[in-house]
Amino acid sequence: MSRSWFGGLWLSLTMAGSVMSEPTYTQIPFEELTGWAADDHQAALDVFLNTCGDIRDPRWEILCDYARRGPEPRGFFEKFFRPVLMEDSEPMLFTGYFEPELPGARERGNDYQYPIYAVPDDLVPGEPYFTRREIDEDQPLRGKGLELAWLTDPVDLFFLQVQGSGRVRLPDGSMMRVGYGGKNSRNYSSVGRVLVERGIFEPHQVSAAVIRNWVRENREEGRALLWENESYVFFREVSEVPADLGPLGAMNRSITEGRTIAVDPAFVTLGAPVWIEKQGAEPMNRLMVAQDTGSAIKGAQRADIFFGTGADAGRAAGQIKDAGRMVVLLPSTIAHPLVVANR
Repeated sequence: MSRSWFGGLWLSLTMAGSVMSEPTYTQIPFEELTGWAADDHQAALDVFLNTCGDIRDPRWEILCDYARRGPEPRGFFEKFFRPVLMEDSEPMLFTGYFEPELPGARERGNDYQYPIYAVPDDLVPGEPYFTRREIDEDQPLRGKGLELAWLTDPVDLFFLQVQGSGRVRLPDGSMMRVGYGGKNSRNYSSVGRVLVERGIFEPHQVSAAVIRNWVRENREEGRALLWENESYVFFREVSEVPADLGPLGAMNRSITEGRTIAVDPAFVTLGAPVWIEKQGAEPMNRLMVAQDTGSAIKGAQRADIFFGTGADAGRAAGQIKDAGRMVVLLPSTIAHPLVVANR
């Protein structure tokens, strides 16, 4: 969902106010990756092929061309890549994100009162634009023909912006898909963290469902809580993406349930394979591909796992706040000098 800030971003409580150190790089043997031999390497290779052609680096392009020839997948990764553990001062944090499916309409009326806005003509990337509160209260965008659709719930709109893309279920049963178009260049703030700071919830109690319910039960205070996050996302219609494919990620390609992660591109090359070892109630050891980003996904050991589309995916994604580690698979020609320089 190329937006770029997604699911679980409200969950970045541990990142608030921290200062990350310079990263370290440690090469790890494949046999020390927990569960490596048991993974479905072909599934990972298929996802890798979806975006590797968009990595503009000759060292990656050579490997992408070879991958298109249909090599034995596990051998391909083990022969041409080296696992590199990138670490900074922050512990690993896995969260989850998903593509919401929300009731809406193309025209305003009845319960459909909350607009999904397209990118305004006067928005300049990188320059601060109207805040969330100003857009909601002063309505400077009304009457400009920017409304792509109308939703029934302001909380749905807020979380659509947090996820960065979604499907709108229209009254006739058809679907409209929207994806990230731009943002107002205001700072992202975790509303979950605000609830914790106010003593309303403990950190372990905060989830998307808890935030959603609290805002709905405390309408005026809830509205003001959402304004604490000044960042505002604008959308574009992407209904040309087939329904059987995932939403578009930061590389403008469909992302894949259970194989795509969002990362910090300051550390991880978009399109790179990444081995994850997620702990928690349901451990996950799997080869993923870094195909997405998020404004709250910051640091060498930070990832958001894409869980798919709809309510079930949302519930699964909302439960993830787990430790572990992730190890980036880099081409040997990149990994070796990087690790040597770090010694």
